[in-house]
Amino acid sequence: MFGRVTLIKMNLFTTTKQIEYVFTDKTGTLTENNMEFIECCVDGHVYVPDAICNGQILTGTVGMDMIDSSPGAGGKEREELFFRALCLCHTVQVKEEESVDGIKKGLQPCGKSSSVYISSSPDEVALVEGMKRLGFTYLRLKDNHMEILNRDDDIERFELMEVLSFDSVRRRMSVIVKSSTGEYYLFCKGADSSIFPRVIKGKVDQVRARVEHNAVEGLRTLCVAYKTLAQDEYESVCKQINTAKLALQDRDKKLAEAFDVIERDLILLGATAVEDRLQDKAADTIESLHKAGMKVWVLTGDKMETAAATCYACKLFHRNTQILELTTKRTEEQSLHDVLFDLSKTVLRHCGSLTRDTVSGLSHDVPDYGLIIDGATLSSVMKPTEEGSSGNYKEIFLEICRNCSAVLCCRMAPLQKAQIVKMIKTSKEHPITLAIGDGANDVSMILEAHVGIGIMGKEGRQAARNSDYAIPKFKHLKKMLLVHGHYYYIRISELVQYFFYKNVCFIFPQFLYQFFCGFSQQPLYDTAYLTLYNISFTSLPILLYSLIEQHVNMDILKRDPSLYRDIAKNSLLRWRIFIYWTLLGVFDAVVFFFGAYFLFDNTTFTSNGQMFGNWTFGTLVFTVLVFTVTLKLALDTQYWTWINHFVIWGSLLFYVIFSLLWGGIIWPFLNYQRMYYVFMQMLSSGPAWLGIILLITISLIPDMLKKVICRQLWPTSAERIQAKRQCLSVEPSTIFMLSQTSSRISF
Repeated sequence: MFGRVTLIKMNLFTTTKQIEYVFTDKTGTLTENNMEFIECCVDGHVYVPDAICNGQILTGTVGMDMIDSSPGAGGKEREELFFRALCLCHTVQVKEEESVDGIKKGLQPCGKSSSVYISSSPDEVALVEGMKRLGFTYLRLKDNHMEILNRDDDIERFELMEVLSFDSVRRRMSVIVKSSTGEYYLFCKGADSSIFPRVIKGKVDQVRARVEHNAVEGLRTLCVAYKTLAQDEYESVCKQINTAKLALQDRDKKLAEAFDVIERDLILLGATAVEDRLQDKAADTIESLHKAGMKVWVLTGDKMETAAATCYACKLFHRNTQILELTTKRTEEQSLHDVLFDLSKTVLRHCGSLTRDTVSGLSHDVPDYGLIIDGATLSSVMKPTEEGSSGNYKEIFLEICRNCSAVLCCRMAPLQKAQIVKMIKTSKEHPITLAIGDGANDVSMILEAHVGIGIMGKEGRQAARNSDYAIPKFKHLKKMLLVHGHYYYIRISELVQYFFYKNVCFIFPQFLYQFFCGFSQQPLYDTAYLTLYNISFTSLPILLYSLIEQHVNMDILKRDPSLYRDIAKNSLLRWRIFIYWTLLGVFDAVVFFFGAYFLFDNTTFTSNGQMFGNWTFGTLVFTVLVFTVTLKLALDTQYWTWINHFVIWGSLLFYVIFSLLWGGIIWPFLNYQRMYYVFMQMLSSGPAWLGIILLITISLIPDMLKKVICRQLWPTSAERIQAKRQCLSVEPSTIFMLSQTSSRISF
């Protein structure tokens, strides 16, 4: 699995070489999605597993830099309630066996099996394991009762009454449980933006300060709150939930409304911090994509500070990047209209009318801007105005984004991710977009983009199954685009235009021949040549070229991402290039036909005075044609292997052998023998040999001159590297020859 790229759709490589915008998820895509519980904060008191617990510094942790203060006697009850909330508010399952998916886990030193936590969300597993290290162990869900082992090794049982499942719109989940004493509790955990507005009591300022501190450090934060329910309140809650569940129409909407009513008037308990490490080589991949001229956007549902810290770590933002914020906090101070125009003036004042290619060229003279926008502000930008159109705000927003080197969109819902991709895809430039993600919440974004890539991570296979390509890690995107996408474009552009070229060379002499045969529909070539030209004589060389050609070494393409710019904007499949190939084909066809025609002006061509007929004339033209188009491809080939030599020279040899057999034997199944001895008779003539060599040389000279002149005057980056590599390969042999010469002279 590791290192393997799975191609889901076969016709998508045509777009991988033209990518202009890359939209990526953060969690599980840029990061490993391997969560580790770092700390929790209860009413402003910090708890670190295996370091500080209940205000006491544990053994073995002396010298650690910790921030903590004793919660006091009255805080112990709140502390234990917080721990119980995290042990109960989740959907974790407990695996008691020794192996999970064939991998042995959870073995104690004595060899006995211990519990292993399994969940669709790695965050929940990390939180439950963190509580276990702090003294509260979640044991199991048995007969609809959740069991917890507390610090005193006593088992506490809570009856699970309701689960208000997590969704990306609410950004929180809740459970309603009944304790052994008959009390009803609603425990709720979720993003700070969804918990704080619903809290009516608790040390909000202390917890908020710790949440913001952890977010700046790049940690994933969750807030925990609760409220107690009386018997009549619980019955009312159950009635609302059951009514919504039984609704035949708009069930999801009614459930969301019921959850919104229930999850109110909460009491804040505290917050947690979980670390999700950056994937290996994620920063190098993003930096390479920037150098290749692509714009990278990070679309995530995480808190702005957490996402921004990750963006700095993966080099999406640099220390000298001037961050522009288009967030709810700023739009509360100013109107959205004023904020957009201020940002537009700031960006356009420095960047002017620079295009994507010049801005993304990492020039030191152009300021480097990065934009941060949140989901609420994006909704306002996309929302139609009173006049019924959102076009004005969208155009200003797009203009700002075009002049920013990177964009971070935080607090995004899955639908908003797809809206952003669609907005860029349908803009006036119509750029090719790529979206990459690892979870089900990224599916809409992946389906909306031109190219969708799914990472086979820890959140299931929904993203991989709905994508065009599936890769194990984000780092493989670099090789996929900059190497394989580059190679494919070079190969496919040569394949398409070479086919036009060789068929123009093939058909145009037949067209010219009609002016000399009275438009009698007399063919210039024999039927066997007509049939086998595209099947056997000229098919294998271009087929092999389109499979293995490497005009630049793979390591060089990975080391120098700017080479990707040579193929940007479909540069090799434009009308100018296509017309050149067509005119080259017409020129070669004219050389073939009229060169052979003037050569046949003296009809007594052979030494015995025998005249050549029209089949010999057509065979001479066809021979020059086959050799010219094959040698043309040989001149374009940069990556030579024994297979290339075998196919190219083998195709020419096959043509010669076939012609000798076709014209050297009287075939009994044919009604005619018009080609009998024609090819041998042509080869027996010295002037025919001279004419073939002369016409092939004349046909190839214009293309060779064009290549030499363009390489000298307007070389591409790839051609400069090819020339440099040839110089480096020549220098060692020259030095060796000089050393050999000097040694002979000394003797």
